[in-house]
Amino acid sequence: MKLRRIAVQNLRRFTAPVQIEGLADGLNVLSAPNEQGKSTLFDGLQALFFTAHGGSGKEIKALQPHAKGAPEVLAEIETPEGRFTLAKRWLSKPRAHVWQDGRLIAQADAAEAWIAQLAAADAGGPAGLLWVRQGLTGFDESGKKAQDTAREARRDLLSSIAGEVDTMTGGARMDAALKRCREELGRYATATGRPLKTGPWKAAQDRVEELQAEHDRLDQLVAELRHDLTARARARSELAELTEPEAAARRKSRLAEAQEAQANAERHAAQLDTLTRAAETARLRLDALDSRRKARGAALAERDEAAQARQAAGALKAEAETAQAEAERAAVQARDILKAARDRLAAAETDLRAAQHARQAHEAEHQRKELTQRIAEAEDLRQQAETARRAASHGPDAKAIDRLERLARALDQARALQAASAARLEISYTAGREGAITLDGQPLPGDRALLLLQVTALDLPGLGTLTVTPGDTGDETAVDSAGEALSAALRKLDLPDIDAARQAARARNEAERRLSEITATLRALAPDGAEALRQRLAALPAPMPEDAPQPPSPEVAVTALRQAESARQEAEIRAETARDQLEIARTETARALAGAQAAADRLTRAETALEQAPETPEAEHSAALEQLAQAEEARAKAATEAPDIESTRAALSRAQSAETSAQEAIARLNLDLARLDERVRRSAEGAVEERLADLAQDLETAQADLGRITRDVAVLRRLETALETARIAARDRYFTPVANALRPLLHLLWPEAQLDWDDTELLPRHLIRNGTEEPIDILSGGTQEQLALLVRLAFARLLARDGRAAPVILDDALVFTDDDRIERMFDALHRQASDVQILVLTCRQRAFRDLGGQQLQIRAMDPAPDSLLEQ
Repeated sequence: MKLRRIAVQNLRRFTAPVQIEGLADGLNVLSAPNEQGKSTLFDGLQALFFTAHGGSGKEIKALQPHAKGAPEVLAEIETPEGRFTLAKRWLSKPRAHVWQDGRLIAQADAAEAWIAQLAAADAGGPAGLLWVRQGLTGFDESGKKAQDTAREARRDLLSSIAGEVDTMTGGARMDAALKRCREELGRYATATGRPLKTGPWKAAQDRVEELQAEHDRLDQLVAELRHDLTARARARSELAELTEPEAAARRKSRLAEAQEAQANAERHAAQLDTLTRAAETARLRLDALDSRRKARGAALAERDEAAQARQAAGALKAEAETAQAEAERAAVQARDILKAARDRLAAAETDLRAAQHARQAHEAEHQRKELTQRIAEAEDLRQQAETARRAASHGPDAKAIDRLERLARALDQARALQAASAARLEISYTAGREGAITLDGQPLPGDRALLLLQVTALDLPGLGTLTVTPGDTGDETAVDSAGEALSAALRKLDLPDIDAARQAARARNEAERRLSEITATLRALAPDGAEALRQRLAALPAPMPEDAPQPPSPEVAVTALRQAESARQEAEIRAETARDQLEIARTETARALAGAQAAADRLTRAETALEQAPETPEAEHSAALEQLAQAEEARAKAATEAPDIESTRAALSRAQSAETSAQEAIARLNLDLARLDERVRRSAEGAVEERLADLAQDLETAQADLGRITRDVAVLRRLETALETARIAARDRYFTPVANALRPLLHLLWPEAQLDWDDTELLPRHLIRNGTEEPIDILSGGTQEQLALLVRLAFARLLARDGRAAPVILDDALVFTDDDRIERMFDALHRQASDVQILVLTCRQRAFRDLGGQQLQIRAMDPAPDSLLEQ
């Protein structure tokens, strides 16, 4: 079956009839925003194929629009038998029709049976395999009934395409055999394979374990008895060896010899230590004599050097005192020269100040005249500004004149409106009669319109009076109101009319302009005000008296000042140099005095040290040398003859340890023998060897019983495994076709991936990637929806190859798929579209833009029929 056209009416938002035409064999895409009716079309198509026209449950009422009405759905399909049109209406006047080429071939229940047979044969609707509604991302339909129906549809499909299945491995006999095997196995073991607590296998195991435990205990006792007998014999032999008289004598003799050797070694070591100390004392005495001889030689050398240093320091002191006297004389002379230069500089500075004061007084006279004139001009401008300010304070300001202008325009507009509706009188005189008609005694001109706003009497000489009564002349109150408003505003400003107001405003503007100009001029003339100019005038220096002595010019005074300053600087440098040289001379004199004193102190110390360093006689030194040589010779001889004290100490330690160990071993063996004798006595009284022999026979019988039961369990398990293997082989025969169809689609997403199937639900159970089994229910939502779609595409291809093609309808079935995988899912859809008709409904317009395929649209039917069931 393939869909060619879908039409609905009175279906939720579609109250008027709409349709989708042009569905192609392969991939068809309906892409539209949310709430455009895609899921509504899906639900309508589901109702057409799977809900009877007489149904009135909540699923049908949910299809009604808000305005009520009878929902109608129509679908044109194509099968190997031809092209058919299916249509249903629910609730009001329910009907079901099937047409072929415009000919009604079934209606009512017959039409329902025809449609049901078509849907069941294809197993393609929401209760079958291939239609995926919005929000369904996995494999399970909602509700147990829907799940059972879907499972049966999968089973029927796989049975038909897998061929005949062996009677034993695929039928009831295999199930009965497997059930009987498991019941028999249940007498012995639990479902997890462990022995049943109340079963014979567990009882046999417990009996063997009990006998084995007792056997192990008795066997342990026999082994301990044998071990104790062997240990007792070994202990007796070892004790005899240790207590043998000759062995004891050898140990005591060896210990005495070691003690004597250790005593001799210690005495010789004490003697060697005494000789070593004597040699060290002789060496110390000789070193003291050598140090005393060296100290006297050094004292003699220091005394001679100190005497020479004192003589040289005396000469340096005399030279320094002479240089200091000369520096003091030069410093006094430099101070006198500096004082004269400073006096000449002070006089030059006084002359310069007098010259500068004279020039400032001359320049101040010119500034005095300029400031006096600026003050007078500023005062005059101030008075002009006052006059302009008073003038600028009279007359309407800009805001007031704007208001008057608005009121005048309003009055003009009111008069214009009134004039537009007033009667118009136009007079044309005969030549020579111009002005013959008068109004209130005034002649009226000709060739000009006269507006008549009220009853008007015109004098016609020689004829009488012509009275004109005009009709409706508009709203006279508007003119009066506008005129009153203008008059009130003029009275408030004390102005007769608008022209006077305009003239007063121009005068005020002119005064404000004049005030602005005067203010700018005054600001330029006196930026800080006239008072600041008066302060500057008062600050000018007073003019020079006429009888004052004439000072030199500033240029001459500056030259004289520079010469005096140069002379002062040279004098200061000379004085500073003299002071430095005097300070150096004083420092050198002090250093020479200190050096002379230090040299004298050094000579005194050297003479004192020489007195404290007596001479050492040569005989005393020779005797010390001889004493050291004798002591060294005696120590060397004693060291050569000394025994190895470490060896004697080790021999003594070994002898003592051997004696101690022997005594400890004798005591331990005596204690062990007593304990072993007691244990052997108790074991002999218990007859453990005889009891062990009896128990071994009971254990052998129990083990034989357990072995028989264990073999029975193993046989049952092997039989169960064989039956399960047969079932798996049958399952593999079921799943081989769908696995082959699914493999290339699966590898588009995950190369080398496989699916493990559940033989009960006939759905994937695990996704195997990189050798790891991942349960389907723990995969991400995106991965689950991708697997669900790929499996449905594989089933659809199997249906098509089996001659039962059914459309795959996907209502927003890829809601959790990322951008990368959705591209590969598009490839999978195109791959299957060569054999299967696919209808994709989606609101993800941007994501599905690259899907391709036949693009569909929901269009209104033109002309709109009264009912879809009217053919």
